[in-house]
Amino acid sequence: MPVLRTLPWRALGAAGGVGLLLAGMARWLVDADPWLALNLLRAAALALALGLAFLLDDPARHTTAAVPTRRPVRQALRAVLVAPFAALAWTAAVLLVPEEIRPPVGPLTLEAAGAVTLALAVAALAVRFSQAPEPGQAVAAAVLTTAVAAPLLLPGRWAMFVAPDDDRWAASHDRWAWVLVAAALVWAACGPERSGRRARSMRASGASGV
Repeated sequence: MPVLRTLPWRALGAAGGVGLLLAGMARWLVDADPWLALNLLRAAALALALGLAFLLDDPARHTTAAVPTRRPVRQALRAVLVAPFAALAWTAAVLLVPEEIRPPVGPLTLEAAGAVTLALAVAALAVRFSQAPEPGQAVAAAVLTTAVAAPLLLPGRWAMFVAPDDDRWAASHDRWAWVLVAAALVWAACGPERSGRRARSMRASGASGV
Protein backbone atom coordinates (compact mmCIF):
# COMPACT_ATOMS: atom_id res chain seq x y z
CA MET A 1 0.00 0.00 0.00
CA PRO A 2 1.53 3.36 -1.06
CA VAL A 3 0.38 5.15 2.11
CA LEU A 4 2.40 2.76 4.26
CA ARG A 5 5.60 3.79 2.51
CA THR A 6 4.95 7.48 3.12
CA LEU A 7 4.30 7.19 6.85
CA PRO A 8 7.03 8.63 9.13
CA TRP A 9 8.08 5.26 10.51
CA ARG A 10 11.50 6.54 11.57
CA ALA A 11 10.00 9.26 13.77
CA LEU A 12 7.34 6.90 15.10
CA GLY A 13 9.90 4.20 15.89
CA ALA A 14 12.16 6.68 17.66
CA ALA A 15 9.22 8.03 19.68
CA GLY A 16 8.09 4.55 20.66
CA GLY A 17 11.63 3.56 21.63
CA VAL A 18 12.14 6.66 23.78
CA GLY A 19 8.77 6.09 25.43
CA LEU A 20 9.69 2.51 26.33
CA LEU A 21 13.06 3.59 27.71
CA LEU A 22 11.42 6.24 29.88
CA ALA A 23 8.77 3.86 31.19
CA GLY A 24 11.39 1.17 31.75
CA MET A 25 13.28 3.45 34.12
CA ALA A 26 10.46 2.93 36.64
CA ARG A 27 11.40 -0.77 36.67
CA TRP A 28 15.17 -0.39 36.57
CA LEU A 29 15.62 2.33 39.18
CA VAL A 30 15.74 0.87 42.67
CA ASP A 31 14.31 4.01 44.28
CA ALA A 32 11.39 4.47 41.85
CA ASP A 33 8.17 5.58 43.55
CA PRO A 34 4.59 6.22 42.34
CA TRP A 35 5.26 9.93 41.66
CA LEU A 36 8.32 9.13 39.53
CA ALA A 37 6.45 6.38 37.69
CA LEU A 38 3.58 8.79 36.96
CA ASN A 39 5.89 11.38 35.45
CA LEU A 40 7.87 8.82 33.48
CA LEU A 41 4.66 7.60 31.89
CA ARG A 42 3.64 11.18 31.16
CA ALA A 43 7.01 11.69 29.49
CA ALA A 44 6.44 8.49 27.47
CA ALA A 45 3.04 9.81 26.35
CA LEU A 46 4.66 13.10 25.31
CA ALA A 47 7.32 11.21 23.33
CA LEU A 48 4.58 9.32 21.49
CA ALA A 49 2.73 12.58 20.77
CA LEU A 50 5.93 14.14 19.40
CA GLY A 51 6.38 11.18 17.08
CA LEU A 52 2.80 11.46 15.84
CA ALA A 53 3.33 15.17 15.18
CA PHE A 54 5.03 13.96 11.97
CA LEU A 55 2.07 11.81 10.90
CA LEU A 56 0.69 14.26 8.33
CA ASP A 57 4.07 14.99 6.74
CA ASP A 58 3.84 14.23 3.03
CA PRO A 59 6.80 15.04 0.77
CA ALA A 60 4.50 14.58 -2.24
CA ARG A 61 1.76 16.80 -0.76
CA HIS A 62 1.47 19.10 -3.78
CA THR A 63 1.09 16.08 -6.04
CA THR A 64 -1.41 14.15 -3.92
CA ALA A 65 -3.59 17.27 -3.58
CA ALA A 66 -4.74 16.58 -7.14
CA VAL A 67 -5.74 12.93 -6.63
CA PRO A 68 -9.44 12.00 -6.39
CA THR A 69 -9.17 10.86 -2.75
CA ARG A 70 -9.85 13.86 -0.54
CA ARG A 71 -7.41 14.95 2.14
CA PRO A 72 -9.59 14.02 5.16
CA VAL A 73 -9.74 10.45 3.88
CA ARG A 74 -5.98 10.33 3.36
CA GLN A 75 -5.35 11.71 6.84
CA ALA A 76 -7.84 9.30 8.43
CA LEU A 77 -6.18 6.38 6.64
CA ARG A 78 -2.80 7.43 8.02
CA ALA A 79 -4.24 7.59 11.53
CA VAL A 80 -5.88 4.18 11.19
CA LEU A 81 -2.64 2.59 9.99
CA VAL A 82 -0.56 3.90 12.90
CA ALA A 83 -3.22 3.42 15.59
CA PRO A 84 -2.23 -0.21 16.34
CA PHE A 85 1.43 0.82 16.67
CA ALA A 86 0.55 3.69 19.02
CA ALA A 87 -1.73 1.49 21.12
CA LEU A 88 0.91 -1.24 21.35
CA ALA A 89 3.65 1.25 22.30
CA TRP A 90 1.50 2.80 25.03
CA THR A 91 0.41 -0.59 26.39
CA ALA A 92 4.01 -1.79 26.53
CA ALA A 93 5.06 1.40 28.32
CA VAL A 94 2.33 0.97 30.93
CA LEU A 95 3.20 -2.68 31.52
CA LEU A 96 6.88 -1.83 31.99
CA VAL A 97 5.97 0.07 35.15
CA PRO A 98 5.79 -2.30 38.15
CA GLU A 99 2.21 -2.84 39.26
CA GLU A 100 2.88 -1.69 42.82
CA ILE A 101 3.84 1.83 41.67
CA ARG A 102 1.77 2.00 38.48
CA PRO A 103 -0.57 5.04 38.42
CA PRO A 104 -4.27 4.69 37.49
CA VAL A 105 -4.13 3.53 33.88
CA GLY A 106 -7.48 4.87 32.67
CA PRO A 107 -6.96 8.53 33.58
CA LEU A 108 -3.36 8.43 32.38
CA THR A 109 -4.44 6.93 29.06
CA LEU A 110 -6.87 9.84 28.74
CA GLU A 111 -3.92 12.22 29.19
CA ALA A 112 -1.95 10.34 26.51
CA ALA A 113 -4.91 10.39 24.11
CA GLY A 114 -5.35 14.11 24.71
CA ALA A 115 -1.67 14.82 24.03
CA VAL A 116 -1.64 12.70 20.87
CA THR A 117 -4.85 14.24 19.51
CA LEU A 118 -3.52 17.72 20.28
CA ALA A 119 -0.39 16.94 18.24
CA LEU A 120 -2.54 15.74 15.34
CA ALA A 121 -4.72 18.86 15.56
CA VAL A 122 -1.68 21.15 15.43
CA ALA A 123 -0.35 19.14 12.48
CA ALA A 124 -3.69 19.51 10.69
CA LEU A 125 -3.62 23.26 11.33
CA ALA A 126 -0.12 23.47 9.87
CA VAL A 127 -1.15 21.51 6.78
CA ARG A 128 -4.27 23.60 6.22
CA PHE A 129 -2.72 27.04 6.71
CA SER A 130 0.73 26.56 5.21
CA GLN A 131 2.24 25.14 2.07
CA ALA A 132 4.92 23.15 3.93
CA PRO A 133 4.83 19.49 2.86
CA GLU A 134 6.56 18.36 6.06
CA PRO A 135 5.59 20.59 9.00
CA GLY A 136 6.22 17.87 11.57
CA GLN A 137 9.36 19.41 13.03
CA ALA A 138 7.63 22.73 13.75
CA VAL A 139 4.55 20.92 15.05
CA ALA A 140 6.64 18.81 17.44
CA ALA A 141 8.37 21.95 18.71
CA ALA A 142 4.99 23.62 19.31
CA VAL A 143 3.64 20.58 21.19
CA LEU A 144 6.79 20.31 23.31
CA THR A 145 6.65 24.02 24.13
CA THR A 146 3.01 23.71 25.13
CA ALA A 147 3.75 20.74 27.39
CA VAL A 148 6.58 22.61 29.12
CA ALA A 149 4.73 25.92 29.41
CA ALA A 150 1.36 24.60 30.59
CA PRO A 151 2.44 23.71 34.16
CA LEU A 152 4.19 27.07 34.48
CA LEU A 153 1.47 29.32 33.05
CA LEU A 154 -1.80 27.69 34.09
CA PRO A 155 -3.27 28.74 37.46
CA GLY A 156 -3.16 26.08 40.15
CA ARG A 157 -6.91 25.53 39.98
CA TRP A 158 -6.55 24.61 36.28
CA ALA A 159 -3.60 22.28 36.75
CA MET A 160 -3.38 19.52 34.17
CA PHE A 161 -0.59 17.44 35.73
CA VAL A 162 -1.43 16.42 39.30
CA ALA A 163 -0.94 13.35 41.46
CA PRO A 164 -3.69 10.76 42.01
CA ASP A 165 -4.00 11.71 45.68
CA ASP A 166 -4.47 15.39 44.81
CA ASP A 167 -7.98 16.79 45.23
CA ARG A 168 -7.71 18.19 41.69
CA TRP A 169 -7.13 14.77 40.08
CA ALA A 170 -10.70 14.24 38.85
CA ALA A 171 -11.13 17.86 37.73
CA SER A 172 -7.85 17.76 35.82
CA HIS A 173 -9.07 14.79 33.83
CA ASP A 174 -12.32 16.55 33.05
CA ARG A 175 -10.10 19.18 31.46
CA TRP A 176 -8.13 16.49 29.62
CA ALA A 177 -11.39 15.18 28.20
CA TRP A 178 -12.18 18.67 26.92
CA VAL A 179 -8.71 18.92 25.38
CA LEU A 180 -9.29 15.61 23.61
CA VAL A 181 -12.69 16.64 22.24
CA ALA A 182 -11.57 20.14 21.21
CA ALA A 183 -8.44 18.80 19.49
CA ALA A 184 -10.47 16.18 17.62
CA LEU A 185 -12.88 18.87 16.41
CA VAL A 186 -10.01 21.10 15.25
CA TRP A 187 -8.44 18.18 13.41
CA ALA A 188 -11.75 17.38 11.70
CA ALA A 189 -12.35 21.03 10.79
CA CYS A 190 -8.88 21.40 9.28
CA GLY A 191 -9.11 18.25 7.20
CA PRO A 192 -10.71 19.60 4.00
CA GLU A 193 -8.69 21.60 1.52
CA ARG A 194 -9.12 25.36 1.75
CA SER A 195 -11.70 26.74 -0.67
CA GLY A 196 -10.32 26.95 -4.18
CA ARG A 197 -7.02 25.22 -3.49
CA ARG A 198 -8.18 21.76 -4.56
CA ALA A 199 -9.72 23.14 -7.73
CA ARG A 200 -6.47 24.92 -8.62
CA SER A 201 -4.49 21.73 -7.93
CA MET A 202 -6.80 19.73 -10.16
CA ARG A 203 -6.49 22.29 -12.96
CA ALA A 204 -2.72 22.34 -12.60
CA SER A 205 -2.59 18.55 -12.72
CA GLY A 206 -4.79 18.50 -15.80
CA ALA A 207 -2.66 21.11 -17.52
CA SER A 208 0.56 19.24 -16.78
CA GLY A 209 -0.92 16.04 -18.16
CA VAL A 210 -1.81 17.59 -21.51
